[in-house]
Amino acid sequence: MTEKYIFAFLIAFFVAMVFAPLIFAMSKKIKAQQTILHYVKEHEGKQGTPTMGGLIFIVPTVVVSLLFFGSDYMLAIVALAVFVAYAILGFLDDFIKVKYKQNLGLRAYQKIIGQLGIALIIGFFVYYVVGSEIVLPFSNTIIDLGIFIIPLVIIVYIATVNSVNLIDGLDGLCTTSSISYLFFFSVILMLTSNAQSGVGLAEVQNVLVSNYALLGSLFAFLFFNTFPAKIFMGDTGSLGLGGYIATVSILTKNLLLIPILGFVFVITAVSDIIQVLHYKRTKKRVFKMAPLHHHFQMNGVHENRVVFSYFLVGFILNLVVCALYIIL
Repeated sequence: MTEKYIFAFLIAFFVAMVFAPLIFAMSKKIKAQQTILHYVKEHEGKQGTPTMGGLIFIVPTVVVSLLFFGSDYMLAIVALAVFVAYAILGFLDDFIKVKYKQNLGLRAYQKIIGQLGIALIIGFFVYYVVGSEIVLPFSNTIIDLGIFIIPLVIIVYIATVNSVNLIDGLDGLCTTSSISYLFFFSVILMLTSNAQSGVGLAEVQNVLVSNYALLGSLFAFLFFNTFPAKIFMGDTGSLGLGGYIATVSILTKNLLLIPILGFVFVITAVSDIIQVLHYKRTKKRVFKMAPLHHHFQMNGVHENRVVFSYFLVGFILNLVVCALYIIL
């Protein structure tokens, strides 16, 4: 099976590299250019950068995954379907921004309604089809949550999708953070068989195929997304990635790994929440700008250093997590 993962990775990488110029041409034709927020002074030079670049890794991932799936691929198909569903929601947001030449797309409540709708469907799917059990990290202990799995799934989706969306603020930051998560999550899936939790080995293997296809596509996208970015993934990419990460974690019963392997997503979201709550209460800011990566940038740290630091911290922490799985 390892050979299949390698081939899925490599083919997705090359397909994405070939597909990228088509997305650049499409962006140019429809004038899909990012409008930068006026109060982010450090990003003034990024005005007009093409957006909706998430399509560069979304389309190849779906195509290559479908080519490599074996038998028992229901969960992997659902993961790809949710990937596309959240990407479509993000695409609508990006399209409104592009059409009206401003940085505000869908209203916040419209985004939440869309996210909740998809999450609710998957919540019921998990309860009635996949099962309501979850696996405790670093153990073979399984907890059956019963009907409570539905609200938990919804919370996980809203938290994950919006955290991944928030971290998409610097060139390559969301891409490298997602690569780190997906790689180590895939390693853990390969180290652990979730057969005892009701997820068949063949199902897990097909999820791994799509994971590695997405990893290959993300590496290709990173070629165009590192500083200075030639294209942004937009909400098309960040919402899609958040939806995919949440889905594969939920469907394989490993949703509790999200705040562990996704530590950088957590600190991003928490810093934003702290800033908002503290400002509402005191009219003072904890950070110069939230989320946290913008705080570092406002303190004069170059965004390349911020991105590398986030990746390094996430990589080392996730390496420790994988080591614990091997030891325990």
